[in-house]
Amino acid sequence: MFSKYELQKVLNDTKPLRAAAPVSRLTVNVNFKEFRLENGLSVILRRDRSVPVVAVDVCYHVGSKNERKGKTGFAHLFEHLMFEGSEHVSKGEFDHYISLAGGYNNAYTTEDVTNYYEVLPSNQLELALWLESDRMLKFTVTEEALATQREVVKEEKRWRVDNRPYGDTSEKLQGLIFPVGQYHWPVIGSMEDLNAAGMADVRRFYETYYTPDNAVLVVSGDIDDGDAERLVRKYFADIPSAKNPAPVVQFEDKSLSNAVEDALKGNVPSPAVFAAYKIPPEGTPEYYELSQAAKILSDGNSSRLYKRLLYEKQAVSEFDVSIEGLEKAGVFLFSAFIAPGHTTDEVLGIFDEEIEKMKNSLVRPYEFEKARNSTLSSYVSRLSTNSGVADALAHYRVIFGETSLINSEVDRELNVTREAVRRASRELLDEGKRVVLSYFPSEDNE
Repeated sequence: MFSKYELQKVLNDTKPLRAAAPVSRLTVNVNFKEFRLENGLSVILRRDRSVPVVAVDVCYHVGSKNERKGKTGFAHLFEHLMFEGSEHVSKGEFDHYISLAGGYNNAYTTEDVTNYYEVLPSNQLELALWLESDRMLKFTVTEEALATQREVVKEEKRWRVDNRPYGDTSEKLQGLIFPVGQYHWPVIGSMEDLNAAGMADVRRFYETYYTPDNAVLVVSGDIDDGDAERLVRKYFADIPSAKNPAPVVQFEDKSLSNAVEDALKGNVPSPAVFAAYKIPPEGTPEYYELSQAAKILSDGNSSRLYKRLLYEKQAVSEFDVSIEGLEKAGVFLFSAFIAPGHTTDEVLGIFDEEIEKMKNSLVRPYEFEKARNSTLSSYVSRLSTNSGVADALAHYRVIFGETSLINSEVDRELNVTREAVRRASRELLDEGKRVVLSYFPSEDNE
């Protein structure tokens, strides 16, 4: 076994290391059945008899991107309102029914979608389908429910964003890197818009976007295809489609022509720095090329930035490099929390040096294979549960209109070359067209 010193000496050796054996191709074969009801609802059935569990996923193609100035936060607010009861289910009973059946449920909202899911014993599939169909069927939101959930969301904003150290980071970065357009505002919306939300606004939002022709239903798990299809048709086929199709978003954006920097003082325990670059959206070659770059920079103890920021300099307490793929754009993000005795400029300088190395030289073979192995591991982990498969199937159908990508998307990233990583870094990680956000403790915290 290597000692820690010996291992680090090997990792820091400037001579090219012999590459690990190339990763094997991952053969993905998620079989599914897909059909569309007359009302426009897309349905995906996937059978897996390995455990007596089923996941039900309903994904609506609506997120904060579908909002407009003065009416932000509606997609996330509706995520809450959908648990306030429906025509045949009283307030609080949705969760209660699922829990009594031995399952669990939740939901989430992004810039692009709102997703609801349940995981429960497979003999309770009909219950989940009935519950989901009932809240898709008819608008039943009351003034009381709106008032209650408006306050719940406002309190969530205070807890997650306003009163938490670094809590407004995502909101600040999003507003800076997307200076105009539908990605400019945060998913949770603003206090002013939430306060102004009225019943007419809520009803209009529901009738526009919570329709079968704007949704995908996925059932994944221990099912019989024929029985599952019969139940889906029983509960969803009679739900009316929208009077008018959901409007197509006329996406707006503005490229950054120069670097944007902002520094904030506040209730934070230590300085922190975030550097964000706008990149092409998920599904593009550049997205997967920069995904590999992010892994090479930050994945594991042998990554470039771990060696420099943590092992050699001990300049940070925590750091990460990640990418976020949205439907219309993407973000490449570096984040670091600064250790005592070091500065944001020092840490950002080290990050910039590593980006320059990636632009000027091919990444080493062993680094590249390690990143590819990480890709395989993440993909297998995502598809290891019925709920993970259901979420992926819904995602590919809603965002790309191509459900079969579940079996081939991993190849998009594994087909990336070292040359492509260098090219994408050169073209898209431009220090002169990025956003840098720094945090510093206020005098009261020092």
